[in-house]
Amino acid sequence: MRISQLDEARLTNDQMTRLLYDVHDDGCQGDCILVLGSNHAVQYRVPKAIELYRARRAPKILLSGGATWDRQRFPEALVMRSAVIAHGIAESDILVETQSKNTKENALCSLVTLDRAFQLHTIRRILIVTTTFHMRRAHLTFKTYMPNWISFSLCPVNDLTTRADNWWLHENGTRRVRDECKTLIGYVRSGYLIDQDI
Repeated sequence: MRISQLDEARLTNDQMTRLLYDVHDDGCQGDCILVLGSNHAVQYRVPKAIELYRARRAPKILLSGGATWDRQRFPEALVMRSAVIAHGIAESDILVETQSKNTKENALCSLVTLDRAFQLHTIRRILIVTTTFHMRRAHLTFKTYMPNWISFSLCPVNDLTTRADNWWLHENGTRRVRDECKTLIGYVRSGYLIDQDI
């Protein structure tokens, strides 16, 4: 079944789980680890990026996000950068993009940063780091808006209430998963994102 064929008003828990959580890390090495910003990126996503970097999966980490959260004075990418440096990662291996405000802009704004750091035509694979329930949309966004010669390894991160094995047990998790499914299906149907079999 294609994503565009799903009825967002009548999704079962099984369909939502398959839609959002059937994503897996292929273990490949790449040119760069790209971390999408969020309110809790330092808690969940940054440790995953550091793990991948230390495993030599990619030589650079790109931190993407220009939103500010709560009482933070700085964009999320700069907050993540401070956390990455605090873990001993060399500043020369950290790239920062602070203009994006959503997932599509994460992809588009990161293109310029990647081109300046690598020259875009030389990049073959990017490792995407984001929360597991957000990974399907992130992956389709990158496939839609980044050059087609770039491949992606999906490196999902679990948080506390939106894991594949517990999202329906928490009010917040249920709301976030339902909203994510609705958003994803709507984006695919409108042509904002490419369609995909699930």
